[in-house]
Amino acid sequence: MWIEKLVHGVLELDTPIGPRYLQPTFVQRALLLWTFRNFPSLPPQVLRTGERALIDRLVAENRFVSVSAMNAADWPVIGRIERRPPAITEIVPTRKPVAVAEPASTEDNREAASA
Repeated sequence: MWIEKLVHGVLELDTPIGPRYLQPTFVQRALLLWTFRNFPSLPPQVLRTGERALIDRLVAENRFVSVSAMNAADWPVIGRIERRPPAITEIVPTRKPVAVAEPASTEDNREAASA
């Protein structure tokens, strides 16, 4: 299986319109095999900078393979890059600290008690 992935493997890329497949070179496939050696699918956040740059370069070079031309079942998938949309976070306004009331001076309390 490793040899098949090294010789003919493709990289699956999750997109909003569905999975797309990238055809890396032999050396790039070797690097990607090492990257995906323990996990079949990884989000881009866990990849090293060089690995992210490699994937961005493959996309920029338009190394996509047509699913109909490649007979998707015949080509081994090296790994899958998850492209999840960024989570929408709610911006919570910062709260101002609550003012602490100062205790009444002890002299005023002594005067009131002695009167």
